[in-house]
Amino acid sequence: MTALETELEGRCGGELLESCMPVLETERLVLRVPRFEDVPAVVALANDRRIAEMTANLPHPYAAKDAETWIANAWTSQDHPLLITLKTNGALVGATGFVMPELGDPEIGYWLGTAHWGRGYATEAARAVVDHLFTDRGAEAVAARARVVNPASRRVIEKCGFQWIGAGLTRSRLLASSVPVDKFRLDRTLWASLKAWRDPILRRSAPKVLIGERS
Repeated sequence: MTALETELEGRCGGELLESCMPVLETERLVLRVPRFEDVPAVVALANDRRIAEMTANLPHPYAAKDAETWIANAWTSQDHPLLITLKTNGALVGATGFVMPELGDPEIGYWLGTAHWGRGYATEAARAVVDHLFTDRGAEAVAARARVVNPASRRVIEKCGFQWIGAGLTRSRLLASSVPVDKFRLDRTLWASLKAWRDPILRRSAPKVLIGERS
């Protein structure tokens, strides 16, 4: 058992329960909590300036110590990251997850390795996280944001049903300054309506929540 798993086991009362460590399964993907053995694969994907430029918290260069710190803090604070892996072979393609603030709506985020852009993985993963927040965590609304210079991320958010609610600023770790972003929100009523329409894409992306981690 890794140090991270030991920490999470203590927080979950001795068992790695679904509510603490979900594994979300979609048609093509498995979303799971990162482990320390994932560090090399995470670094190989995340150490790309093109990704860091479009995210708030990724540094560049991205080193092993950055991945280790990120994994050590997983699910021990407001941040709840999940790795995006392929169901066919377990290969890592990116990361997603959500932030659970003390006040306000939970907010989703995601990034993909550049070799995996344009294949619909971000949308599929984001929908799974959104469904988890509404179905398993009782969220009344979910927030998202995208840099105004990142139309691809905006398309992902809109495909999930989010509505634009205004513009704002977000601090960029890479640029060490605030950058303009578009802000979005999806409330439970609209989410339920989208699910009720039985859209084939939404059906395919509906996640299965598995108990605990996969070995």
